[in-house]
Amino acid sequence: MLKKVLKISAIVMVVFVAALFAIPFLFKDQIKSKIVEAINESVDAKVSFTDADLSLFKNFPNATVGIEKLVIINKAPFEGDTLISLGELNLKMSVKELFKGKDEPLSIQGISSTNGLVNIIFNKDGIGNFDIALKNKKEEDKKDEQSKPLALKIQNYKIENFTFRYIDQGSKIKMVIDSLNHEGTGDFTNSKLDLATKSTAKVSLDMDKINYMKNVKLTLDAVLGIDLEKSKYTFKENKALINQLPLEFDGFIQMAEKAQIYDLKFKTPTSSFTNFLGLIPSAYASSLEGVKTTGDFTVNGFVKGELTDTTVPKFNIEIASNNSSFQYPNLPKSVQNIVIDTKIINETGILNDTYVNLDKLSFRIDQDVFSAKANIKNITVNPIVDAALKGTINLANLSKAYPIKMDKPLAGILKADVTTNFDMASVEKSQYQNIKNAGTMSLSGFKYTDENNKSMNISTALVEFNPSKINLKQFDATTGKSDISINGVLENFYGFMFKKQELKGNFNMSSKQLAVDDFMTSGQPATAKTEAKPAEAMKIPAFLNCTLNAKATTVLYDNLKLQDVAGTLIIKDEKATLQNFKTNIFGGSIGLNGAVSTKEKVPTFDMNLGFNQVDIAQTFTQLDMMKKIAPIAGIINGKLNSTIKLNGNLDAKELTPDLKSISGDLLGQLLSTTVNAKNSTVLNTLTSNVKFLDLNKVNLNDLKMALTFDNGKVNVKPFDIKYQDIKVTVGGTHGFDQTMNYTLKFDVPAKYLGTEANNLIAKMSPADAAKLDNIPINASLTGNFSNPKISTDMKTAVSNLTAQLVNQQKEKLTQKGTSALTDLINKNTKAKDTTQAAKTEKEQKTQEVTKKASDLLNGLFKKKNP
Repeated sequence: MLKKVLKISAIVMVVFVAALFAIPFLFKDQIKSKIVEAINESVDAKVSFTDADLSLFKNFPNATVGIEKLVIINKAPFEGDTLISLGELNLKMSVKELFKGKDEPLSIQGISSTNGLVNIIFNKDGIGNFDIALKNKKEEDKKDEQSKPLALKIQNYKIENFTFRYIDQGSKIKMVIDSLNHEGTGDFTNSKLDLATKSTAKVSLDMDKINYMKNVKLTLDAVLGIDLEKSKYTFKENKALINQLPLEFDGFIQMAEKAQIYDLKFKTPTSSFTNFLGLIPSAYASSLEGVKTTGDFTVNGFVKGELTDTTVPKFNIEIASNNSSFQYPNLPKSVQNIVIDTKIINETGILNDTYVNLDKLSFRIDQDVFSAKANIKNITVNPIVDAALKGTINLANLSKAYPIKMDKPLAGILKADVTTNFDMASVEKSQYQNIKNAGTMSLSGFKYTDENNKSMNISTALVEFNPSKINLKQFDATTGKSDISINGVLENFYGFMFKKQELKGNFNMSSKQLAVDDFMTSGQPATAKTEAKPAEAMKIPAFLNCTLNAKATTVLYDNLKLQDVAGTLIIKDEKATLQNFKTNIFGGSIGLNGAVSTKEKVPTFDMNLGFNQVDIAQTFTQLDMMKKIAPIAGIINGKLNSTIKLNGNLDAKELTPDLKSISGDLLGQLLSTTVNAKNSTVLNTLTSNVKFLDLNKVNLNDLKMALTFDNGKVNVKPFDIKYQDIKVTVGGTHGFDQTMNYTLKFDVPAKYLGTEANNLIAKMSPADAAKLDNIPINASLTGNFSNPKISTDMKTAVSNLTAQLVNQQKEKLTQKGTSALTDLINKNTKAKDTTQAAKTEKEQKTQEVTKKASDLLNGLFKKKNP
């Protein structure tokens, strides 16, 4: 009997589990249709989702409806803007909801979502992109709530990894709440409930291009008393953290028809100065355990009033500390005599009337005292700033008094005595007469070492502040193998700092030695815990608009050593332009004008270079680009004058030329040159095939050449070389991959065709020898520079020489034949024999000349005699 019961139980269990798997497939289409119906009856926007599914296991015994990749995109006037994007949306409901009819609403008990984006935008006309409800359905929905296919009876909800963006284009406010995690539990079936919530997020706030908060970490655990009928939310129990600063809230927020009503008070639960250390962003903060503090730090304030289209609640935030100090465990220094007196106040409810008073901020480390004060008002219309800095900071003491997260400690003395007064409108319009700057700032003995172990040492830096500009009076520094001294003028500094405008400047720089590698960035090196990061693409900053007049005794770039470098560098619009750049190198000098641009995805360059009496061997050995254009390193010795125009693309990470993309032309003249044929496989092959040519005796002085290059190929326009009384014409192409296709045309006098040719010529009269034309011989060079292939037109040359000799003999025999005919008239009886003898003699001589010519040329090109 027990076995039967167990067997039946097992069968029932299997059927039950199978049903749990099968039911979702049965109701999937019904769920999808209800979701689509709910969307279509509710919103005026483009809505899409990839799939909707049903699970009976996630929240058993309840059912879970899952919607994947739900996206809501606005229509006009926000055409194409994403309002909501959800990676996953889960709706929890009772299983019995699955058995309701088509017209019956589904009751939702819980909602959860992950990887979401909510993008709220107000345009300049004050219209919000979130109002997407169908206008003709609003009144119907109010009259008949039961007609909705979905009904909300939520008891809990949860969102994970959300981003909330709020952009008001009219008031130029942008707030981003990132990494938002929030959950709440409460019974929304009641009109009054207590909602227990937990929230974490990072908040950034910008107003009119000024950043007020950046990734400030917020945490809030609170119980909210909710009155749904009055739309009122009351803080009952709460614990908030701003970074690590604790705060408590008391009061309520209520939603009215045309306003939000605030009546909130907040304060720090304790007055310990530890509260201030907790306010420091986590990226720069350290554990507060074991920190010794004296004095107090308090934050108190209230927000009271209505938030409408034209008003904000009145508020008063006071941040204060008096004669406080702190010292971290295991650190030798303490920070003492800390005074903070700051107020952020709005007394009218008009946002522009908000003002910030930093009446005093001061501290002391050892004997060094530093203080600051500032006042900001008129914040939304035209912010006015009045500030002052004064004091001394020994940078080495910072890491001895506060656990700054640095691989290498700082060193140096910073001194400041600066006052400034300006308004943003004057900054934006460059109305320098309204800007009042005065004072100086200096840095001496500064030393910094980065994660790549590159160090920067600033012996002296002195800045003088004037109303219209900032003078860099002196800047002397060393890094790696380099030393630099700079002075000049920096303009529009505040426009750059506060309005993201161009940073303008005009500087002079000098250096005894400048190693370019000392200023190049690279990928992050690998450590025991991390892998090396690849180098990022190099970009010329878009905000820079400056001119640099530079001089350097020596510049080290890659494997090159440039002497007496001088020129002007202009940086503007992500483009660096070189003007009148000159340097001594390779025993001569190089002049350069050109530009490099990183504005597009693929960087480009355009250069004009002038080489003046540079050493050929060094130039074509050390410049990779010149190797590709003309691979003559080690073959030709001497000097070169040349002008080169070229342009192309650059490698984005190294800013080195992409040789396949280069196009341009070169005009060159060789000076005092000699040829080392033994160093060239091509020339060795050529001389072994053309016996009369001795390239070591070739004179290339004052030889001029013209080259063009494009798509990885170099085209050499035909040029003439004079070797003794032989003329050689060279032309053709070769690729940067070292393949080649050249033609050589030799115009060769017959006397160079060997001993037999000279013996034959010796038997001729001087008049006949002078009548012989030069023999044209054509050769082609193919293959590549390391494995060349050479071919010649031997048959044509043989025929040419033979034809010349035969024609000369014909002419002689014709003259002899004329005399013979005269004798024939006088001697009729011997005519036949005389004519036959002349014919026989002519044929024999023709055959003999032809054989001699063939033997001669076959020997010249190393072919066996036929």
